[in-house]
Amino acid sequence: MLSCSNNPESYISHLNGYWEIDEVTLPDGSKRDYNFNDTIDFISITDSMTGFRKKLKPNFDGTFSTSGDEETIKLVIENDSLNLYYKTPFSQWKETVLGATENQLIIQNQNKLLYVYKRYEPLDLD
Repeated sequence: MLSCSNNPESYISHLNGYWEIDEVTLPDGSKRDYNFNDTIDFISITDSMTGFRKKLKPNFDGTFSTSGDEETIKLVIENDSLNLYYKTPFSQWKETVLGATENQLIIQNQNKLLYVYKRYEPLDLD
């Protein structure tokens, strides 16, 4: 499913970009596939191990709509894991990156939900 690397530092270079949820695994092991997403996540990380995540809604003309809201992210490597610490004016939480490649991102949240993302590809209507 992912590359052979278990080095959490190697995941960082793959985080930037546009991601859409492919499936979610619940704590009981059941899965929910996402065949269509009306929103995607844009993640931007800087060299200082900080950045942001925004929810975007793709438009048919190739542009995106957004509310302008964004979650700040701080990356921390601890206990051989890459943790993402999010913060908004209303909340803060942590997620753990279990794997990241050029085309796949796997994140587990504090509720033990496992999110598998795939790299977003715009619809080709031609």
